[in-house]
Amino acid sequence: MIRDVLPAGKIDSNLLSQILRLAPIDDPSILVGPGIGLDCAVLDLGPDLLVLKSDPITFVSNEIGWYLVQVNANDIVTTGATPRWLLVTVLLPVVESSAKSLLDIATQVFDACRSLNISVIGGHTEVTPGLDQPILIGTMIGQVARDKLITPAGIGPGDQIMVTKGVPIEAISILARERPDRLAGLLSQEEIEEARNYLTKPGISILRDAEIALNAGNVSAMHDPTEGGIAAALWEMAEASNRELVVQLEKVPISLLARRITDHFQINPMASISSGALLFTTEADQAAVVCRALESAGIECAQIGKVGTGHAMVWNLVGDVKKPLDRPKRDELSRLFE
Repeated sequence: MIRDVLPAGKIDSNLLSQILRLAPIDDPSILVGPGIGLDCAVLDLGPDLLVLKSDPITFVSNEIGWYLVQVNANDIVTTGATPRWLLVTVLLPVVESSAKSLLDIATQVFDACRSLNISVIGGHTEVTPGLDQPILIGTMIGQVARDKLITPAGIGPGDQIMVTKGVPIEAISILARERPDRLAGLLSQEEIEEARNYLTKPGISILRDAEIALNAGNVSAMHDPTEGGIAAALWEMAEASNRELVVQLEKVPISLLARRITDHFQINPMASISSGALLFTTEADQAAVVCRALESAGIECAQIGKVGTGHAMVWNLVGDVKKPLDRPKRDELSRLFE
């Protein structure tokens, strides 16, 4: 008998597509609604456009409030918008939750929001049976001028595919914070601390990356590679734009420390949660200019492929051979945290 049980992690894209087709979106103010690879919804409610995003934090407990603000803000900026307002739902486990632990989470959220000029405007807080660690869910709202909106529809044949910083920044920080005992025999204490600090250096925020890229040249689309890593993000970008992407994964930067950690845990760095890397496309004659601007600001930038003429597909170019890029069924960290 086949058991219809869903695995941990993001829902399979085919199942999600079936579900989203049933969603009621008959409203003329919806410019961008739900869809695979679309980071945000966009509403036309006045002179400027409102951009909305909802994202949870589920893998981590350490600095969970700070994580929440960064990952939601990341998605907002991929549309060219400025993050403005945040609603937060806090679900705490019955065991070991306290007023102090709640205050710590709230302080993390508030401090992160202050640093980005984001206002917390509401939400919900409760202690919930059945949880073994806190879960935070954020809904962030941003604002963008009509002529500054960026969506995957802007991608065109010949555009260059770029990535900043490298992968998998967020996964490395999570593993060092949540599983330090399993790194003790591999890394020195200084190296474990360096991996923990991937949270802020090179950092999981892409706000500065996006701002510099947008100011430097004609960026046609941006995407935040979260669960499923860069491999899932490329597929999401291909489907959202209905474009063929041809990449060379060997050109995606991976630090030596990140390689050692992913090899130790036997996980694929290309399919591991990678907030901190900005995946974007730009017109071919703008690629070098944008890369120079990012690198001048101390942000690594790599050109990893180009947009082809076919429909939604992702190829990995190995030597002279194009091979279909496997789409991750779930994030590599999901099986480690089951």
